[in-house]
Amino acid sequence: MTSRESTSLFGRSDSSSRLIRRTWKDRALLGAFYVLNGPFLAKSLYGGSKKAKRALLERLGLPLDALPHTGSWKADVGLLTFLTDHILANKPKVVVEFSAGASSLIIAKALEKAGVENPVFISFEQHPDFVQKTTEWLKEFGLKSDIRVAPLAPSPGGWPGLWYSHGELPNNIDLMLIDGPHWAIHPFTRGAAATSFGKIAPGGTVMLDDAARPGERIVARRWRRAWPDFDFKLHHPGSKGTLVGKRKG
Repeated sequence: MTSRESTSLFGRSDSSSRLIRRTWKDRALLGAFYVLNGPFLAKSLYGGSKKAKRALLERLGLPLDALPHTGSWKADVGLLTFLTDHILANKPKVVVEFSAGASSLIIAKALEKAGVENPVFISFEQHPDFVQKTTEWLKEFGLKSDIRVAPLAPSPGGWPGLWYSHGELPNNIDLMLIDGPHWAIHPFTRGAAATSFGKIAPGGTVMLDDAARPGERIVARRWRRAWPDFDFKLHHPGSKGTLVGKRKG
């Protein structure tokens, strides 16, 4: 299963959630965010217009049926176009992604379109079958990929929830995309990505998807305080918001 198949509104359940020992306060917080996130989940169902999707695929030289399903918990066309614009303009040589899917296809194709020679593109995903299917998906379009299984484990750096057991990351990352894990693990679970910000090169960029949600807004505030050498701005290229942080060079 990949982002080209139709899936449910909510993210796939993950057995690693058993690693979380939630207190009653944690359960109350999660319940509150289920209510707060309701409007954002409804808005996220819209994956983008057919016209915008067609324009993106034609721009990248991909067939018009390459992205049959966008939106919900998948990347929407707005984010995918935003990523494409960034890659074509900045030509990143080292790209790291957390959570594989449609964005993996678009990143790989945009790197090829940008003429980046021998790019390093690593994607981490907790579901082994997603890794296999997404790797095969990219191969169908003649794209090389390095999509790795990274099980979820208790988050490092004092963050709540779970984060990817990704091992050593490359130095001088030019672009880091964070599109997982699912917020239902903990509303602030993606905050743990900050433990790898030291690997981002001066002038490099980090992008956080779903950044308009209340939990991610709190994460963004904490990142701004902890990482003053990044300029963070919230953009709205799609229905879910994208936080962009550029490291000062």
